[in-house]
Amino acid sequence: MSGPVNVLVILAVIALVVVRQISASRISGDRRWWVLPGVLLVMSLREPGLVDHHHETLSVVVLGAELVVGVVTGAAWGWTARLWRAEDGSLWSKGTKATVYVWTGGLALRAALYGVAAALGIHQGSPALMMALAVTLLVRSGVLARRAAEIPPSYGVSADRAPSAPAWKDRV
Repeated sequence: MSGPVNVLVILAVIALVVVRQISASRISGDRRWWVLPGVLLVMSLREPGLVDHHHETLSVVVLGAELVVGVVTGAAWGWTARLWRAEDGSLWSKGTKATVYVWTGGLALRAALYGVAAALGIHQGSPALMMALAVTLLVRSGVLARRAAEIPPSYGVSADRAPSAPAWKDRV
């Protein structure tokens, strides 16, 4: 894919993620949380320009720093999201104010890394940004999946059905 298409994919993913964080979203138990980050990762690896061949060592160092920022941002993002069970036993997630701070900090660190790279003459294309975004989403989704697995089912709710009437009355 071309650079502009990569940028559009990145912007679309960021928009989707931000919209999902602003509103409460249901967490499904389908174990496919890794698919979107996996697709982004494969796309970033297939594109040329992941590493600047004129400054390979420095480019790899900057990319590594970008991935570390992605891991830290993703983990913090996953831990700052609010998780809860609804009355029907479904699991929900929503970003908090702390999530906004994590996003802001992660973006500031990424901008600083790109600034340092540009000052050193290192070219970083959209594949590096796409890979960092994939790592961030992968870690965030993994943390959320782990946290969700630790939340016990609601009282009177089985995994495959809504609360029974007597169990609901006992809770009120």
